[in-house]
Amino acid sequence: MTSWWHGGIGYEIYPRSFADSNDDGIGDINGIKGRLPYLSWLGINAIWIAPFYQSPGLDHGYDVSDYRAINPIHGTLADFDELVADAHGRNIRVIVDIVPNHSSSQHRWFQEALKGRDQPHRDYYIWRDPGPDGGPPNNWVSHFGGPAWTLDEASNQYYCHLFLPEQPDLNWSNPALRAEFDDILRFWCDRGADGFRIDVAHGLIKDPQFRNNPQRVPIQDPDNPTEVFNAFEHLYDMDQDGTVDVYRRWNQVVEPYEAVLIGESNPRSLDRVARYVTNGSLHTVFYLEPGWIHWKPEDLLEKIETVHRSTDTGISWVIDNHDNPRSATRFGGGDVGRSRSLAVMTFMMALGGFPFLWEGQELGLTDAELDASNLTDPIATRNEHGVGRDTTRTVMPWDSSHANGFSKSAEPWLPSAQRTPAETVAVQRDDKSSWLCKHRDLITTRRSHPDLWKATPQWLETPPGAVRALRRGKMLALANWKPDMFSIELPPGKWSIIYHSGSAEHEDVSGRIDLVAESTYLLVAST
Repeated sequence: MTSWWHGGIGYEIYPRSFADSNDDGIGDINGIKGRLPYLSWLGINAIWIAPFYQSPGLDHGYDVSDYRAINPIHGTLADFDELVADAHGRNIRVIVDIVPNHSSSQHRWFQEALKGRDQPHRDYYIWRDPGPDGGPPNNWVSHFGGPAWTLDEASNQYYCHLFLPEQPDLNWSNPALRAEFDDILRFWCDRGADGFRIDVAHGLIKDPQFRNNPQRVPIQDPDNPTEVFNAFEHLYDMDQDGTVDVYRRWNQVVEPYEAVLIGESNPRSLDRVARYVTNGSLHTVFYLEPGWIHWKPEDLLEKIETVHRSTDTGISWVIDNHDNPRSATRFGGGDVGRSRSLAVMTFMMALGGFPFLWEGQELGLTDAELDASNLTDPIATRNEHGVGRDTTRTVMPWDSSHANGFSKSAEPWLPSAQRTPAETVAVQRDDKSSWLCKHRDLITTRRSHPDLWKATPQWLETPPGAVRALRRGKMLALANWKPDMFSIELPPGKWSIIYHSGSAEHEDVSGRIDLVAESTYLLVAST
């Protein structure tokens, strides 16, 4: 049986920044509901909503204090129910973000755990005695800066946190915790959720011996948390083999609901990606590396092909998300970066799997301009040299009114420079040559030609470098990401160009085709 997400196209929504319905400067569930007609027009058939749970907001919702409650700044459970009903009426599925690697330190489980070593919820978290020198038990470091251990002086034990100290890691070796999350998944499925995006999906299980991670390279800037974290080979704190067993259990929980499990997975090597989507575990995983890589087309194509060959249907392809600078910025900025971004996304639409856009990507948005005094991301605010994620999380530009139409009169929670009219939905929707309309045409093309995601893929021989050719049934995807035009021999027969990331021209071709630099073509075999 073909599952509903096969051939689907998803769209990530950051609820704080998408649409503010009650004019308090913070986006909310009713704001999302009010913009469903736009998403339907765009051609989206699934939305992934970043966390909206009860939370102190130290990591903007990824520090959950109650997995069954909605933060009042975003709305109510009744609002969620109405959103789901409206979305389903438009054939749009709703995927919620689940955060299983850690909770907020304000969660009642952790508050109970702090009361003593003999408390029932103590084992919901990871505790270790101090090392021989009285310090942390090993050399693990946090993504957000500093060691991954904080001392609880009352019990003289350290607890593990791969992110903020206020985000203690959960102990997935505890059967009681696993049962808790079974119930959490059922709670949201019973309310109509169609699946889950799983935060830090590769991080749940930890090495039972808590061994030190090997250090790969010297650390030049100890105040830069990203550099420090990447200086280590994460053999023991991430991507442990037992993690997939958790998802085999989750698969059984959500199977009666026909819900999808999408992992945010960043395994330590490309050959470990497919293990998350085999043998009844996750249905698909985000391949994250294109979301932070800069314009290195040969490297990018090589990695895309490697991952695709390992699993055709099990990847959710992305080049943008809420954690990294926007691809239009990373790929060169301005129209050059926008054009390259569209070329990459066009090729990804031929890779099968379940591709996603990040809100505003369809507009060709580059990173926003922010004053340093307005930064809110803990990576930036808690580290002297930390590079935060705020520039990609600013509000969606709907039009040229106050706050680009995000709020009626309130200042947005994350102030930034007003976007130009040319960057807004209102202007781009009426311009057939706009980035918005180009993305909409791309989505329409993929949905109209199921061979792009159903037919067996066949990588055709191409010369080394930034050129690739992928055939799927009657469809052919040609990527020339070189800086110059490149000529390539087509398979026998007549072909029609039905989409070109660099031009609106459609034509019939045969024999050889001259591919414009830094662009991607989609062709269909002529009958």
